[in-house]
Amino acid sequence: MQEDIALRQVYPRGQAHLQSFLASNVAKAFLHEKRIVSTRVLDSSQAESAWQNLQSSKSLTEGSILLAHERISFQSFPYEWPAEMLWAAGMLTLDLAEGLSEEGLALKDATPYNVLFRGPAPVFVDVLSVQVADPTNSIWLAHAQFLRTFFLPLLAHQFFGLKLSQLLLNRREGLEPEEVYALCGWTQRFTPPFLTAASIPTWLKSKASSTVNMRQPLAPVEPEKAKYIFQSLLRGLQKKMQRLEPDANHGSAWRDYTESHSYQSEEYRAKIAFVASFLEQKRPQKVLDVGCNTGDFSLLATANGASVVAIDSDPIVVGEAWRRAHKDGQDLLPLVVNLAQPSPGLGWGNQEFPSFLERAQGKFDAVFFLAVLHHLLVTEGIPLRECLRLAASLTKKFVILEFVSPSDTMFQAIARGRDSLFADLTPETFERASAEFFGIQKKQETKAGKRWLYILEKK
Repeated sequence: MQEDIALRQVYPRGQAHLQSFLASNVAKAFLHEKRIVSTRVLDSSQAESAWQNLQSSKSLTEGSILLAHERISFQSFPYEWPAEMLWAAGMLTLDLAEGLSEEGLALKDATPYNVLFRGPAPVFVDVLSVQVADPTNSIWLAHAQFLRTFFLPLLAHQFFGLKLSQLLLNRREGLEPEEVYALCGWTQRFTPPFLTAASIPTWLKSKASSTVNMRQPLAPVEPEKAKYIFQSLLRGLQKKMQRLEPDANHGSAWRDYTESHSYQSEEYRAKIAFVASFLEQKRPQKVLDVGCNTGDFSLLATANGASVVAIDSDPIVVGEAWRRAHKDGQDLLPLVVNLAQPSPGLGWGNQEFPSFLERAQGKFDAVFFLAVLHHLLVTEGIPLRECLRLAASLTKKFVILEFVSPSDTMFQAIARGRDSLFADLTPETFERASAEFFGIQKKQETKAGKRWLYILEKK
């Protein structure tokens, strides 16, 4: 199988819906705009060859067809997204649902797991979640799922400050209305958007009779009327989602960290020049930026032609990095990931959603460890050798690392009186430890006696 494509087998029962979707104007428009994953049906000879390349012991199911999709370069999952990205994925889902309704099609499910990000741009990837709609049905069957997995998590995040990672990490189906209802104050339960999204569903559920047949089909509606009701629902959801668009002006302890705490402007410019020189000389194609903050060095890498995955534990600064990349169309995928406690493998057998480290291992030509090593050592208590071993496992070739001395004011601030534990941490001891995994290609002092930058090449 080619590394730039992903294959999907489609059984006979799903082919009519798929062909209707691929032939539709909305699919053609979204494919042209790159808002749907690139998809083509392989002919029989292509399918047989592609299947054999998989070295599968099983044969293609009789009557099946094989789809070839573009392979999104780095998978990410909703529990790793800042609110800005979950919101963008939700708006893409509603835009697609509205376009489909014009052509007699509908989404049968509406979950953020149907979306991946190509850089900062959301891409709908589950083409088999589209089906031919019943023209007399005015109800969107995926409505409740959309509310649980997009709207209610964003609502809880915006009004109650809950982190999306807390809400979504082990909850593929999101939040139930009664859970949000329990968070609300008494008066809040009677005001929009909580009244319709949380309170009324909770009250109705508590009053529901066990004798009611919830599977009883609804009475058919005249097609034009059904379409009007359906599209009114979607427009209403779009308006509600627009009110939940994340605010760009949220404060964060780390948002202005680089400029206000770590460096004076001259020193920061020297750091930028050091990284820029590396990028211009080595031209890495794939870069991981650990502790990216608002994305200064990530965007420096994209400007030099790199595809960048950037991670930080603070969702506010990751959201700001996404805004910057999205505004300028830069190939930057920012994720809320703490490298010391990265996203685990989840789902059946922990295999449905691979861990962050599994997805990242050996994936990158260069890894940035800028102003992050001392946090791993002090705040997280990770031994130096383990930090270096992990860095080596993530890169194919280079690591750009910033070493901060225990005498640095920011080191002392996070050490909080535990300075004696790191008395033997010097550039010399760091260099001896790094020699197990790396050779030093370049070293530059950027803050007299306190900070050094290294270009390390993997052995």
